[in-house]
Amino acid sequence: MSVVVDTEGRQTVLVVEDEESYQDALAVGLSAEGFVVTGATTLADARALLVRTTPDIILLDLMLPDGSGVDFCREVYHSSRIPVIMVTARTSEVDVVLGLEIGAADYVTKPYRLRELVARMRAILRRPASTSEEEFIAFGDLRVDFVRRSVTRHGVEIDLSRKEFDLLALFATHLGQVVTREVCLDTLWWGMQLSDTRTLDTHVKRLRQKIEVDPTQPRHLVTIRGVGFRLDG
Repeated sequence: MSVVVDTEGRQTVLVVEDEESYQDALAVGLSAEGFVVTGATTLADARALLVRTTPDIILLDLMLPDGSGVDFCREVYHSSRIPVIMVTARTSEVDVVLGLEIGAADYVTKPYRLRELVARMRAILRRPASTSEEEFIAFGDLRVDFVRRSVTRHGVEIDLSRKEFDLLALFATHLGQVVTREVCLDTLWWGMQLSDTRTLDTHVKRLRQKIEVDPTQPRHLVTIRGVGFRLDG
């Protein structure tokens, strides 16, 4: 494990990676891009570091010597909401969807270009903690709390993944307005081509299943064919 001491005004990144070549390359490359880099080669080291420090973002390998990065990502999402980018050799669609569903902010496969990784990191770090100046928005029997990042129906919390909440928050801050597919992709899936919107459609479908009384006849989250989506109160 290696630690680089913070300097004023620089964003910090925790790199959880057991391959020395990737760990060293990221430490050098990210430091050159202005980040303060903290490294951990095991989940135990990463958990210990999070007790003492709070990085701005985490780069997480999935396959680590003492366990799966999937479990660690889930822990981080539920305990701190620090954004996690999964950086892994696994490339199947199942792995990507699983990573996003458990709370990853993004998913990058090896080998990758450092400039693209940095661009994804900065896009995530530019996202405001709250997408609205209001603390919450209520519509129908639902309440979206931007501070707690929670959604409730009659006081009962609905379990949403990070991406599902971000997507609902995007729609909620434009209540009654059409949000185009382009805006959804640019905001939540940086770099995804408009021609490949299966991930977006999957998240909309799952979001409907959780917030609609009858997902087959949505009352709130409606599709505007050929354009995008609209959230109605």
